[in-house]
Amino acid sequence: MTKVLAICGSLRKASVNRALIRSLPALAPEGMEIVEAPSIDLPLYNFDIQAAGFPDTITALADAVRGAAGVIIVTPEYNYSVPAPLKNAIDWLSRVPNQPFQNKPITLMSAAPGILGGARAQYHLRQIFIFLEGMIVNRPEVMVTMAGTKFEMVDNAPTVLNDQPTKDVIKQNLAALARLIARLG
Repeated sequence: MTKVLAICGSLRKASVNRALIRSLPALAPEGMEIVEAPSIDLPLYNFDIQAAGFPDTITALADAVRGAAGVIIVTPEYNYSVPAPLKNAIDWLSRVPNQPFQNKPITLMSAAPGILGGARAQYHLRQIFIFLEGMIVNRPEVMVTMAGTKFEMVDNAPTVLNDQPTKDVIKQNLAALARLIARLG
C-alpha cells in the first residue's frame, strides 16, 4: 500500500474540507491508503520556541510527512489566501532538519462556498511549494465550488461528498498523484 498523508487546512470540526478528506479513501486508486495528518493546531511559529527545541507536535507532523509517499493538502480559502493554521504549519515544517516537503509528491484540493472553490489559496500554496521544492500535481485541479451543496449533511455538518462530477475529477487527480509517486519512486 502506498501511504498518502492528508492535511486539512481548516481547524473547524464541521469543515467541508475535513468532509472532503473523509471522502477521499473511497475515491483513491487501488493500492493507495489515505491517512489524516496530526492536527495543525500548532503554536505560532517563533524562532525563540524553535531555539528551545521543536515542540513534539511539530516533530510528529514532520515525521508524518516524511513517512508518507505523498501528501494531499485540502484547504479552504480565507481572504483570498491560505488559512493561517495551514501557513503556520508549513512555516514550522520549513524549519525542521531534513525538509519533509522537498521532492515530495503533493496534490492540492480545496472546497469553498463560492464559485472559485478556493482557487486563490491553491495558487498561493503553489508559490510556497516552489520554494520548498515540493512536487505539485498540476492537473486536474480539484476546486470544489459551492461546497455547501455538494456534501451530504447530518445535523448541519457536512459528512461525505455526494457530487459525482466532483468525485470523477478527484479520482483523476488521485490517479495523477499515484503516477507522480511512482515516477519519483
